[in-house]
Amino acid sequence: MLRRTSRARRALVTAAASLLVSGCAVVGPDDPGTPGVPADRAGQDSLLKAAEHRLVVDCLADRGLALTARPRAPDEDRTLQAALFGAGPRELSVTLATGATVTAHEDGCLATARGRLYGDTRRWFRAQVTVDNLRTEAQARVRDDPAHQEALARWTRCASPPGLPRPDRPDPAVAARCARESGLDAVRARLEAVELAVVRALHRDELTAYRQLRDRALLRAAELPASTHPQKGHDHS
Repeated sequence: MLRRTSRARRALVTAAASLLVSGCAVVGPDDPGTPGVPADRAGQDSLLKAAEHRLVVDCLADRGLALTARPRAPDEDRTLQAALFGAGPRELSVTLATGATVTAHEDGCLATARGRLYGDTRRWFRAQVTVDNLRTEAQARVRDDPAHQEALARWTRCASPPGLPRPDRPDPAVAARCARESGLDAVRARLEAVELAVVRALHRDELTAYRQLRDRALLRAAELPASTHPQKGHDHS
C-alpha cells in the first residue's frame, strides 16, 4: 500500500470496524470439487476478505486490542493504527516499472493476517502490487507511444480556442467531441489492449505467483477454524 496520511489510516480503521459491526458472511461453496471455495470471482473475493478480517481480529485480540465503532482517544487511536498497520521503517517495498515505489509494514496485524492466509507476506506483497498496477503500467506505455502522442496533439489543437492556449479544463462537451474527432479515444483503446498484453507477458512470473498464492489462500480461508477470540457483542455506537 502507498504511504497513507493519518486521515487515510483512520478511515481504514473505521472501515475495518464497520465490517466487524456488520458481520462477515462467508459465501458458501459453489464448486463441489473444492468444498467451501466459491466458483465465481466475487464470491472468492468475499471469502478472502472475510478470512483476512477474522485473522486481523484475532491478531489484535492477542495484543489486547479490538476494532470498535466508538470514537477513540488520540493515544488509543495511534496504538490501534500501529498494531493494525505496523510502525517504524517500512520493510516491504516494490518499485514499479512506472518509477513509483509502493511500501508497507511487515509487523502489523494486517501483514500478519496476510502472511497466515497467503503463506509468504513478501512474495504476496510483490505479486499483488504488481498485478494491481498492470493497467497503470500499460497506460504509461501508451502515453509514450508516438501514435498516442500524435492523437493527443490533434486533440489539443481541437480543444484550444483559436489564438489562445488550451484551457486546463476544457468544456466537457468540447473535450468529448475532440476525443472522437482526433481519434484519441480509438487510439487509446487500441494501444491499451496491446500494451496490457505486453505488460502481462513481462510480468508472467508475478502473475503466476499471484494465482498460486491466491489459490492456496482460498483453501486456507475455506478451512479456517472458528475464531479463538469470539466477539462478545457488537459495539453499535
